[in-house]
Amino acid sequence: MAATAAQCLYLSCKFQSISLSSSRQSSAAAFKPLSSSANTSFNAFSTGFVSVNPTIGRQLGRSISIVCEAGAGKKADSAAKRTRQAEKRRLYNKARKSEIRTRMKKVLEELDALRKKTDAQPDEVVGIEKLIAEAYSVIDKAIQVGTLHKNTGARRKSRLARRKKAVEIHHGWYSPEPTPAASTV
Repeated sequence: MAATAAQCLYLSCKFQSISLSSSRQSSAAAFKPLSSSANTSFNAFSTGFVSVNPTIGRQLGRSISIVCEAGAGKKADSAAKRTRQAEKRRLYNKARKSEIRTRMKKVLEELDALRKKTDAQPDEVVGIEKLIAEAYSVIDKAIQVGTLHKNTGARRKSRLARRKKAVEIHHGWYSPEPTPAASTV
């Protein structure tokens, strides 16, 4: 690590922070005030260096160490960035899942209403099929972008199809074909 040379100001009394100055203006902005105590050691800051000015220490009869932090600004904390990204994705996925639940609920409510009707006609299913197609489209898009697992999407689409078929069977508009009996040879 290339350390930037700096002159640390000396204060004869105990102090709360240190002001740093540099010969170059551009690097002066990179220094920050540091807090200090009597027990400050070299390992107190991982990115810094210890500057000892022995002439000052000899005049006062003691040795003084000043810890200065040098460097060109910190990079953004990757954990903080991941937190921001996760929150953004959580809100995005929450909206998508909410839309899926809403569309499924609309389809299921329409199917329940159609099932309860005694004089229902087969052409009334066409409107429900459009709602099912829209729900399928939203579910497929959620799978594509990674909001839903593909098996979860398949299960939800299957649930809608089964309910539709149950209503058709209830009204007699659909009769399942009998499966051919297995022949023994």
